[in-house]
Amino acid sequence: MRHSVHKPMTSVVWMAVLAVLLAFSTGRVLAQAVLQLKIGTLQSWYFEPGCEPEEAFLKIQQTGLEWPALYANQDHQAAKALWIGTTNFTDHPQYGGLTYENKVVHCGPRVWDTQRETIPIAFKLYGRYDHPSVLVDGLSQVTELINTEALDGVDADLIADRVIHNVVNTSIGVTMTRRIYAWGQKEHDTYFIYDYVFKNTGNIDADPEIEMPGKTLTDVWFFYQYRYVGAREGTDWAINSARWGINQTLKNLGEFKASDSEGPYIYPGDYEDYLNGVAGADSMRCTYAWMGRHSGLQYDVIGSPDITHKTGRLGTPGFVGSITLHADKSASDKTDNPRQPATTTWQQSDDPPTRANSAFDREQMRLEWQWITRGHRKPRHYEQVGSGYPDKLEGTPGGFSNCIGYGPYTLAPGDSIHIVMAEGVNGLNRQMCEDIGKQWYDEYSGKVSSATYNLPDGSTTTNKDEFKNAWVMTGEDSLLKVFSKARQNFSSGYSLVTPPPPPDLFEVNSGGDRIFLSWSNSAESATNFGGYRVYRAIAKPDTTYEMIFECGEGTANPVVNNFEDTTPIRQVSYYYYVVSVDDSPQKQESSLFWTQTIEPARLKRQAGASLEDIRVVPNPFIARNKELQYPGEPDKIAFLDIPGQCTIRIYTERGDLIKTIEHTDGSGDHAWNSNTDYGQVVVSGIYIAVFETPDGQRAIRKFVVIR
Repeated sequence: MRHSVHKPMTSVVWMAVLAVLLAFSTGRVLAQAVLQLKIGTLQSWYFEPGCEPEEAFLKIQQTGLEWPALYANQDHQAAKALWIGTTNFTDHPQYGGLTYENKVVHCGPRVWDTQRETIPIAFKLYGRYDHPSVLVDGLSQVTELINTEALDGVDADLIADRVIHNVVNTSIGVTMTRRIYAWGQKEHDTYFIYDYVFKNTGNIDADPEIEMPGKTLTDVWFFYQYRYVGAREGTDWAINSARWGINQTLKNLGEFKASDSEGPYIYPGDYEDYLNGVAGADSMRCTYAWMGRHSGLQYDVIGSPDITHKTGRLGTPGFVGSITLHADKSASDKTDNPRQPATTTWQQSDDPPTRANSAFDREQMRLEWQWITRGHRKPRHYEQVGSGYPDKLEGTPGGFSNCIGYGPYTLAPGDSIHIVMAEGVNGLNRQMCEDIGKQWYDEYSGKVSSATYNLPDGSTTTNKDEFKNAWVMTGEDSLLKVFSKARQNFSSGYSLVTPPPPPDLFEVNSGGDRIFLSWSNSAESATNFGGYRVYRAIAKPDTTYEMIFECGEGTANPVVNNFEDTTPIRQVSYYYYVVSVDDSPQKQESSLFWTQTIEPARLKRQAGASLEDIRVVPNPFIARNKELQYPGEPDKIAFLDIPGQCTIRIYTERGDLIKTIEHTDGSGDHAWNSNTDYGQVVVSGIYIAVFETPDGQRAIRKFVVIR
């Protein structure tokens, strides 16, 4: 299920689906709210109970972490989980009062319980700017953004363009405050930052009463699972099991010291070593995944080249993962602990601990505790897979999930732990996916043979798979650069230099020989405002856009608030967006998603070739037939085959001027709502319409209104 006009679900259907958000099975107690972040190249949904389990939003195996979000079916997420565990815990009497050696509350990967485990308290979406109003030929709500978000507040001083504020109580007395930050500007729109504060409040349910005010929690762990998949478009092309991540390859960095090296697995040092100046040590503590080989396919599926539609385009070029930016050393020491997360493991996504999770099942929680406290699993997943097939490892039916755990912590009443991480996706851009994929497919299909291919390092190969895979694997470095940008953003206190805001109004109107674009001047009050750029796509909105106009500093045009696109072809659909540009040499732009139209503009009827062709329809206008004339527009009278530029004056039979219309859009028709210049609906009678062109030519038509 999707919800945008340019993706497989219309906005109308999306709104209906949102109203009946979830179909629940055991453990899914109440329908919970979903919020979405849709302002950047990476887009996703978030769930009120505090994490994003499988099918908690849409009844689809893959949904969320869409990159590049301009295109359809780019989801990289199958399921997530957040478990919070502690030891030697006695439930409050309202939950049974039993003591557990290992106590775990869950949200995901498949089950959540908002009555007895993770209890939502607050879930709000705030924006630095409201979404602009975007209209196409008078239609409003024609951006995906305005169809998918309702802000709870606007604050120009927010540190991000969008912020989700999420508060969740748990039945062990830990209250989680989760803030999710998203930015729309290029260079920072391919990651989200997640800021968590876990506090021992003693509040175990939804009311404000503190039920367990004096309880100290021991051996507290915060454990995350990420079931990543290749982009849905590419997995659909490949093989069904790829859709649940059976052939994902997983990797961690930053957890092993050189002394952990064993056999063929040599490690340069962990993140702590890097901070201490050890040359070559891992500079990040991160976990990520990409689409690997699959034993069930007769071709090399890395990157998922499109053989279904015979284009070769790479459908899963993305690398997806998360990086730890901060984890408290303890409740009393708020400095970052470079040895956290203390657990970095990879676990089978369909193993028992992923199913039927219950905070009252001793054996289940014992198994979960083994995952939570496993430490750093060696060898890493990608090392274990080697040149083999990920889907063959351990006989897995569902692939593996990246898992990380922070702990153990002791939380006395009032104590808290602060953890910050970023999640991102990146890889080859769409043009590279088309170019690389086509070259690969030309040889795969037999169109060419013995070709020589250029590799990223400047060398060449005659092996089409080596060529394709080398380029796909450059996405790993692209993702690490995304992580680096997220870390710089966090380390700077979120002091990004942001582009000007978008115009708060963007209108597109179809004419007879051109399409008219106009936008408000609201962005021009920004101190770093430099101008505007207009982009256009042809035939569909999820494709490549071309800049067709720019104005302002460094351009040939002064700042204006309108543009006439005179190049459209009749019967072709056109989509647009306008961005504000700053005055820096980098020319930072506001996000395209603020104003991107998802309804088409098309040229209207051509202007009439002769004044003799002008018609008034209907004539006569008969009120009792209004539903047959223009359904939904009961008072509409149309003037057809008129000149592209003319003045239309409407008189009563005795010569009183009642309406003046300036027709300037270049089209051959103009609609009139039967209202006079004073807002009165015309009565029965004979009326005279006079059409006058700028050069003085005139035509006169009589028409009859019968009320």
